[in-house]
Parts: sequence; structure tokens; C-alpha cells
Amino acid sequence: MQILDSNILAAALRSGIHRVILEQEHLNNINVFPVPDGDTGTNLSLSLSSALPLINDNQSRPLDQMLEAIADALLDGARGNSGAIMAQFFQGVCDSAEDLAQFSVTQFSVAVDTGNRYAHEAMAEPKEGTILSVIAAVAHSLNNVSAESFSNLFDKAVEVGNTALEKTTQQLEVLRKAGVVDAGAKGFVVLLEGMRDFISDGKETPKPDVADLLSQSQIARAGEDVDDLLFRYCTECVINGEDIDRRKLRESLSELGNSLVIAGTRRKARVHIHVNEPEQVFDAAGRFGTLSVQKADDMQMQQHSSGSTDTRFAVITDSGADIAEEDMERLDIHMIPMRVQFGDRAYLDKIGISADDFFRELETSSIAPTTSQPAPGDFRRQYQFLASHYPDVVSISVSGTVSGSLQAAKSAAGRLNAGGQVHLIDTLNASLGQGLVAVRAAECAAAGMHIDDALKVINDITPLTRTFAMVPELAYAVRGGRLSAWVKTVADLLHITPVLINSEDGRIVPGGVIPGRRNPLSGFARFIAKRHATDQRLRVAIGHAQCDDDAGRLAEDLQRKLPGIEEVSICELGAAIGVHVGKGSIVTATQPLD
Repeated sequence: MQILDSNILAAALRSGIHRVILEQEHLNNINVFPVPDGDTGTNLSLSLSSALPLINDNQSRPLDQMLEAIADALLDGARGNSGAIMAQFFQGVCDSAEDLAQFSVTQFSVAVDTGNRYAHEAMAEPKEGTILSVIAAVAHSLNNVSAESFSNLFDKAVEVGNTALEKTTQQLEVLRKAGVVDAGAKGFVVLLEGMRDFISDGKETPKPDVADLLSQSQIARAGEDVDDLLFRYCTECVINGEDIDRRKLRESLSELGNSLVIAGTRRKARVHIHVNEPEQVFDAAGRFGTLSVQKADDMQMQQHSSGSTDTRFAVITDSGADIAEEDMERLDIHMIPMRVQFGDRAYLDKIGISADDFFRELETSSIAPTTSQPAPGDFRRQYQFLASHYPDVVSISVSGTVSGSLQAAKSAAGRLNAGGQVHLIDTLNASLGQGLVAVRAAECAAAGMHIDDALKVINDITPLTRTFAMVPELAYAVRGGRLSAWVKTVADLLHITPVLINSEDGRIVPGGVIPGRRNPLSGFARFIAKRHATDQRLRVAIGHAQCDDDAGRLAEDLQRKLPGIEEVSICELGAAIGVHVGKGSIVTATQPLD
């Protein structure tokens, strides 16, 4: 084979991508650099899989058109450090193929060399012993070899790639201590091996049956301790613009964190960086164009999960749940952020905007904010990671009647390429109530409970978990469509404070009123107490919108009125509920402990 057209290249790439998906759990297990969070295999699988629809529907397009479409798909779908580098590598291959209908052996070697240059330019601080080292070794060898056919060329590429891969163990101290090769570099070699098999003998790696991919063994990890990570969030976004100055973009971001990769073109750029304050990245990047595909994954939480041997299943929820920070940390509860929009400014709830900043902007902005559920891709990325480390994942969702989050989760779970099974729970609740269901699920996991027993506990406790919201100002709920305007009119005329509750079918509805507005807090405590037996064993969660003193007084009052309360937690309300209740509101949830 001396000519590589779009059909042959598409089949070779499909074979290579399938091979990476097949190896994803092994890649996760050897992932110790730059952060030992066990997700390189998942990220590479997701990144490369974003090009599969285009590859499968190639239909004999010219080579340059196919590569342009693949490069654009990889840029949108890139995940993690290695995924961003891989996207930029293919961008270089694409640019080198401009106006080409097919590759000759020499032209392909030049394209790989261009991809190598692009990949290195994407990194703020290129390091030896990573995927970059293997890409460079392969590119240099192809420039210096006189190959008569693509079969010879790929044989040489795989041979050199594996030699360079073995050297990574000694090039980085963290790899030497762990006794592993670099996971991203291994992923690139696996891609080449899958492509080589097809080019050499027409043997295409079939799409893996992911049901059996989950491994129960974990390779001991070396490197940074989970609690000593310099930067916590793996943050990414895509910038769309007319003339993106990537040099200035790099300068504006380089001081915010490390592992900075900027891939793409002057019209579209993908940013990957590890930081502690993701909102700073989005603010800086937003000055260069319109942002999309914003995400910030908690690497500390991921590392806890990838090294955990204490729990049988993972628990994840969306940011519609309000949960005390200590419970999130103690129980390793994962969270997918919803989107908060103030006009053309978008934020990731609880990651891209703090509670203080949200309520400050809520009061001062002339634009009414809106919230939206996470995209199916956000759920899929998190499910993919967790399901590659656990046989089961329990996903705790905000009520399906008030948000599309549950539907997005269902869509993602149905397209999962990992070994574990995702179990979806509609809490018929929101905010603190949803949070308590997530806490109970995580406690079942921490206790080592079998998934079938845990699901019974979760499904039994869900309808018994109740939420109450005291909302002094109903304008926000009316503006957001959660209440009819007449409810606010009547409340204002009668000087009463309505209490909102979750209904049996998961709606947020008026549940009663507190007479007068002089001391509504005491009336709120009485309202809640009347709906519980005095000696009932309860856990209570209280969330406040910039009124922590009121939350503390409510907790004391409830404990006097309901001596059966055994646990009380207090946290700030997030934007998902804050959009509808406004500053000064208090939300309380109760859950039986029997």
C-alpha cells in the first residue's frame, strides 16, 4: 500500500480508536502524571470517540475534508491533558493535508511531523517522558526512514513508539516510582498499533464489548498525595472567535495554574489547565471570544475514587442538590454543575461562581438569571470515569418535573462506553432534600452495602425526604415560573410569608403560610415541627441565602421543638435554587433515620 485515501485512513483510525477504548481501564490504572487521578484512559476514549461518527460516515470524502472534520470534532470533544494534545496533533495533520485527496508515504510523514510540532506548541511547558516524547520520536523516525509502503511505515512507527514509551519510565521520577509508563504516551502507541494492524493485514479492531472492561484490580499509585494537589480542578473550555491570539491567551492563563494546553486554530481554541479557581479561567478566556463546552472536574475527588477500595459503588448528583461541604468530602460525593446564565455571561454552578458572588449579582443585575441542566456530555464524561472504576454508579437527580437534568442523565447513561452500570434516581425533590438523598446513598456505599440493598434503602427513603422553603420575597419564584403571580399578590396583601414544599410528584408548590412578617423564623420552625412526630428520629439539613445567623437560630429552635433530631447540617444555598428564592431565604429538609 503506497497510497492512503480517506476510506483507508478512516478504517485505520476506527481500528486504533477501538483499541484505545479497549485499553482504557489499563490506561486509567497507570495514570500517575501530571495528576494521579486515574482518568487518562477515560479521557482519551471520550476524546477520540468524538470523531467516530464522522469516521463511520466518511462516504469517500476527499482526504483533506475528512481530516478537517475530524480535527474539528476532536477539538470539541477533547478531554484532559492528553486529549487536548491529541486534538492538536490531528490539527497539524489536518493542516498538512490541505488540498490533498490522498497521502503518499512521504506526505504522511510530513503530516505526522507537522502534528508533532503543533502538539509541542500547544503545551506551555512541554516535558520529556510524556505523550509528547513518543509523538516526537515517531515523527523524527518517519522523517529519517525510507519506507516503500504504508505497511513498512506503520511497522516502524509502532516499533519506535514502543521504544520511546519504555523510556518514559525513567524520564519522569513519578513514573519511575510507580513502575509504569506514561498513560497518555501509552494511549498514543495503542492508537498506532490499532492503525498498524489494519494497514498491514486489513485486520480492524472491532468495537469493544464494554460490559467486561471493568477491572477490580488497582495498580498502586505514586506521586502527589490527594490532599497535597497544588491545583484541584481540571478546567477546560472552547473559545470561538474571529482572530484568537493564542500567544496572548497563553500569557493571560499561564499564571493561573499548570498543565496548560491550548489547542486549535485562530477561529476556535480549546483550553486545558489545572487551577484552583475555574472562574478565573473562564473570565480570562472570555475576553478572546465566545465560550462553550465549559467544564471543571474535581481531580481531588477523582483521585479519591480511583484509589478507593472501601466502597462498592460511586454516588454522583447534579448541583441542584445542596449538601454541606464536610459531607461532600467525607462521603466522596461527586457533583455535575448546572449552568447559570446572566445574559451573555455563563457560569458553572458552585464551581464557576461562588454563593456570595451569585447573590450579589442577583441583586444588582438588571438581567434575570436563568439556570439550565448539565449537557448530556457532562454526565457522560463523569459516568464514563466512575463506571471505569466501579461496577455500579448511583446518580441522584433533581426532580424530573422541575428540571431536564434527569433526562440529560438518561441520555448519557444510554450511551456509556464503560464497564459499570449507572442507576438513575429521581429524588422528586430539590436543594437540601435532594442532597439528603445523595448523602444517604453515599453512606450506604461507605458502609460497603451491596448495590441491590442500597437501591432499596434509597428508593424507600426518597418519598420520606421532605423539603420546606421560607421565601420572604416571591418575586424571584414568579419571575422564574415556579409560582403564579397571584400567589405573590395575595401574600403581599395579607402580609404573610408563604412556605414552599415538594409535592409527592416532585413539584415545588405552596404548602402553607406563616402569619405576619415580623418574626417569620419562629413560625417557620413551628410549621416544620407540626409535620413531624416529636420523638421521630430525624436528620435535618438547613440551607441559607446569605443569612447564616438565621440558619443557626432555626437549627436551635427546631432541636427544641423536635428532640428526636440527631443530626443537623448547615450550608449555603446554591444558584440552582437561589435563582428562584432570592437573598434571605431559608430551605430546610428532613429525613427519617429509622
